[in-house]
Amino acid sequence: MASGLVALLDDIASITKLAAASLDDVGAAAGKASSKAVGVVVDDAAVTPRYVAGLSPERELPIIAKIAAGSLRNKLLILLPAALLLSAFLPWAITPLLMLGGAFLCFEGAEKLIEAFSGKSHEDDSPATGDAGALEDAKVSGAIRTDLILSAEIMAIALSSVADTVFLTRAIVLVIVAIAITAGVYGVVGLIVKMDDIGLHLAKGKRPAMQAIGRGLVKAMPIVMSALAKIGTAAMLWVGGGILLHGAEVLGLAMPAEVVHHAAEAAGHAVSFASGTVAWLVTALCSGIVGLGVGGIIAAALHAVHR
Repeated sequence: MASGLVALLDDIASITKLAAASLDDVGAAAGKASSKAVGVVVDDAAVTPRYVAGLSPERELPIIAKIAAGSLRNKLLILLPAALLLSAFLPWAITPLLMLGGAFLCFEGAEKLIEAFSGKSHEDDSPATGDAGALEDAKVSGAIRTDLILSAEIMAIALSSVADTVFLTRAIVLVIVAIAITAGVYGVVGLIVKMDDIGLHLAKGKRPAMQAIGRGLVKAMPIVMSALAKIGTAAMLWVGGGILLHGAEVLGLAMPAEVVHHAAEAAGHAVSFASGTVAWLVTALCSGIVGLGVGGIIAAALHAVHR
C-alpha cells in the first residue's frame, strides 16, 4: 500500500516536472517569437494613434478598445487557423510567405522614407465629414483592415520561430503571442493617446512639481510621436531585410547572410568590451541596407506602374 502510494507520488512528480518543462519551452518560444516581431509591433504602435486624430477625447479609448478587439479577432479567428493549417499541410511555404511579408515591410519602410524626403504622403489626411458615429465606424474599420496586414506579418514571423515544434506547442505559442502583442500594442497606444490629457491634468494641479511634469508631458508628446514613427520605419527596414537574408539562406542562397554574419563577427571582435552589442548593431545596419535596397526597388517599380 505504502509502496503503491510512493510510486503514485513519484509519477505525479514526474508529470509535474514534464508539465513545467513544457511550460518553460512554451514561454521561451513565445518570447523568441515576440522579439522577432518587434519591427512590426513598433510600426503597429506608431500607426494606430492617427486613427483617433480629430475625434473627441472621450471617444479615444473606446475607439482604441474597438480596434484592439478587432485586432484580436484578426489574429485568433482568421490568422491563427490559417497559420496552423499552413504549418501542418504546407510547411515548405512558410519561408516564401515570410519573405513576401519581409519584402512588404521593406517596401513600407522605403515608402515612408520617400514620403519623408519628398514631402508627399499617400495617406488621406483630409478631414472626414458626416455623422460622428459613421465617422467613428469608418475609422475603426480602416484601422482593423490595416491591422490585418500587420497582424499577418506578426503571426508569420512567430510561426517561423516555432515551426519545428509540435502542433500543440505551436498553437499555444501563437495564441500567447496574439494576446500578448495585442494587449501590449494597444495598451501602449492608449497611453500615448491620453498622455497629453494626463499632462494637461497635471499642469492644472496645485503642486509646482506636478505642473512642471504636466507641461513637460504635453511638450514631449509631439517628439515622442515623431521618434516612434522614425523607430518604426527603421525597424521595418532592418526586420524586413533580416527576414529576406534568413529566408534566402534557408532556400539555399547563403552568401548574403554569410557576408553580414562575418562583418558583424569582425566588428564584434574589434570592440571586445561590447562585442555582442556591436555585432547586433552591424547586423541590424546591414539588414536595414538590404531592406532599403529591396524596398526602394519595389517602390520605384510600383511608382513607375502607377505613372
